[in-house]
Amino acid sequence: MSFQQGLSGLNASSKNLDVIGNNVANASTYGAKSSRAEFADMYATAMTGGGSSNIGIGVNLAAVTQQFTQGNITTTANSLDLAINGQGFFEVQSPDGQTLYSRNGQFQVNKEGYLQTNGGMKLLGYPADGQGTIQPGQARPLQLPTAGIDPSSTTEMNIEMNLDSRVGATLPATTPMINFNDAATYNNATSVTVFDDKGQDVALTYYFQKASTDTWNVYVTANGSPVNVDGAGDPQPLTTMTFPANGGTPTAPAGLVTLDIPASTNASGAQTLAIPGIQLDLSGATQYGATFGVTDMAQNGYAPGQLSGLSIEKNGIVMATYSNGQSKPAGQIELATFRNTQGLKPLGGNNWARTFESGDPIVGTPSQGNLGALQSGALEESNVDLTAELVNMITAQRIYQANSQTIKTQDQVMQTLVNLR
Repeated sequence: MSFQQGLSGLNASSKNLDVIGNNVANASTYGAKSSRAEFADMYATAMTGGGSSNIGIGVNLAAVTQQFTQGNITTTANSLDLAINGQGFFEVQSPDGQTLYSRNGQFQVNKEGYLQTNGGMKLLGYPADGQGTIQPGQARPLQLPTAGIDPSSTTEMNIEMNLDSRVGATLPATTPMINFNDAATYNNATSVTVFDDKGQDVALTYYFQKASTDTWNVYVTANGSPVNVDGAGDPQPLTTMTFPANGGTPTAPAGLVTLDIPASTNASGAQTLAIPGIQLDLSGATQYGATFGVTDMAQNGYAPGQLSGLSIEKNGIVMATYSNGQSKPAGQIELATFRNTQGLKPLGGNNWARTFESGDPIVGTPSQGNLGALQSGALEESNVDLTAELVNMITAQRIYQANSQTIKTQDQVMQTLVNLR
């Protein structure tokens, strides 16, 4: 008689308990994936196929397979925590330059501005240029900006508003003179701040003076000084707006109006630079029988700003936010997936390495193709089902006991044979 079956059963049950114990130990490890022990029976068979026996000689551990099912996603208070909702792995670079793969999105910024894991693995992705344009290609460690954003001079403006058609002309059309300190010489006014090349603010004020039915003069001051003047220094209209009889989109001016702002002194006493060639769009104006109101006024200039925050979008774009209200991409995270994820080699530290069995990585950006979306301020919990693992542990313990009973029975049979006289 043979002890082989019982010994193989004890060995297999012990390894099964090891797998279950490892699953239980990592039940709270973010990004961890459970494993399953898979077994195969064994038979003694000659190479020619003859002499085989229908009685098996035990069991062996065929494989320990990883279960890459989705774990629950839990929210956190850290915007740099990332969870992948769907397929894919984060690509991280070890200190020796090796590319590894992880589902654990606990990232932080090191002193050099790189996004890295607790183990010092740097997150890979695509950088962005100074204008915030993503530069796709070979992924590299993502380094976040630390410097501020340069100012940008105003080049475009638009005004969306309604001028009240019910008001009468302020002055006869033949004498369109205006006194900016006398509200009786114009009908309405509105202001906006624009910026020069240094990012210094320039206060613009638009004055709208009804000259005649469906006709309005538009005056502009910069830091209190008129933009357009005649030879005598008297203010002149920047443009004249003409509306159709129904009060809709103006028929004049046709196209954009060029606004040249001269150098001046702002409210802080700073000498501002000239801002030439601003393209002003007035096509959003109307003249209906309703109170004057500006519904939108936009310009594309801004002052310098310092980095104030970072956020990560679902598509992996890292957005840098600045103190001047501007934001621009600072990079984009790359994800990888594999044809055979179970072929990945676990290395510990929440990392896997590719192998011949896994195949080469298929890379892309989040939400692209079959890659999952990113969720910022969240982490993927382990996919270990603790209740199921505890039940499996009890079952494995019973199997271990049963195999030990087989050996005990074999021992008793052998003892009986020895005691025969």
